[in-house]
Amino acid sequence: MQPVTARYNSLSRLWIAALAALALLVPAAASAQFSDSYNFLKAVRDRDGDKATKALNDPGSTVVNTKDLSTGETALHIVTARRDLTWMGFLLQRGANPNARDKNGVTPLMVATTLRFVDGAETLLSRKAKVDDPNNSGETALIRAVQLRDLAMVRLLLKNGANPDKQDTIAGQSARDYAKGDFRNPQILEAITSSDKERKQGAETPKVFGPTG
Repeated sequence: MQPVTARYNSLSRLWIAALAALALLVPAAASAQFSDSYNFLKAVRDRDGDKATKALNDPGSTVVNTKDLSTGETALHIVTARRDLTWMGFLLQRGANPNARDKNGVTPLMVATTLRFVDGAETLLSRKAKVDDPNNSGETALIRAVQLRDLAMVRLLLKNGANPDKQDTIAGQSARDYAKGDFRNPQILEAITSSDKERKQGAETPKVFGPTG
């Protein structure tokens, strides 16, 4: 009969071996997941459509919204930053989140706004990008567009329901406040005022149900 101590030592060795095997498997799985994310983002940066499509087509793949570990950027951030409407449309069709935030709270819409990329902003808004989502400083896309004196972007954002009175957290200023303080470009404030009037008229217009006349 095997002594108790010997049996205990034998079981201990088995447990140690099992734990060692598990320890090898966990990093391998994590490494594989990291590798998939890294390779997908690299394919997007390299404009390698074949590799990106292959990664997206893998069963159970969620890499379309994976984030860069250092910046928090998604693939949609990357292609928006390079003004690439073709890749933006491709990623959005494959489920890219237009409201994903990087480590600074910046969304793809804010990226497009900062770059004065009106077509890109329009594409994102058409795919349900939240027009008033702020970054970590409380800035909205409209506030940024006003600061940049980008009249075309201001009009687009207002048309899509941007709130000109939402304040940032740095200065406690809204898009309207910044526009009022910019005497060099009165057209921005005029655009906000015109938007106010349009919204008011829309709210006052009675809804008619059924046949008329």
